Amino acid sequence: MARFSEHTTMFDSLKKEFMKKQDNKLKHRFLERLSAQVTEATGSNAGFVVSVSIVIMWGALGPAFGFSDTWKWIISIGTSMITFLMVFLLQKSQNKESLAIQLKLNELLAAHEHASNRLVNVEDMTEDEMKVIRKYYSKLSEFAVAENRMQHSHSIDGKHELDHIKSDLDNELKKKPNDRG
Repeated sequence: MARFSEHTTMFDSLKKEFMKKQDNKLKHRFLERLSAQVTEATGSNAGFVVSVSIVIMWGALGPAFGFSDTWKWIISIGTSMITFLMVFLLQKSQNKESLAIQLKLNELLAAHEHASNRLVNVEDMTEDEMKVIRKYYSKLSEFAVAENRMQHSHSIDGKHELDHIKSDLDNELKKKPNDRG
């Protein structure tokens, strides 16, 4: 009987954990849908028309309120609250779009046999490391112009006559950020 009780207790705790995860997923999906709908609505023509209409109505009501401080505070507080909320909503939307683009680019890099897989997680590099790699690509571009073969592809991992560029890149990446020029 004790074993049955242990299994029942374990089952109940697993069931509660599962239900809690399901509840969190539903809340997350609701917030995702809500933020997507608000972003779409505020970025639409209708959203612009509504915001202009509100400002026109506020201005038209000015004489009725005698252009009082309360009348001024209504638009000031309203726009401040909306701006505050929209900053976070736009940042969330931008983060999601950026992640989607990054994943698509990663897939293209991973799928192309001549692409450097080293750059799949380039977003995790420091800005200084990215600048070093940008210098490398600038040198590759100069090399391609000097070769007069613009259609020929060069990659960060590719084999070509300018292997010293790659060793310069490796040396610069090994330096401390303060030592880079």
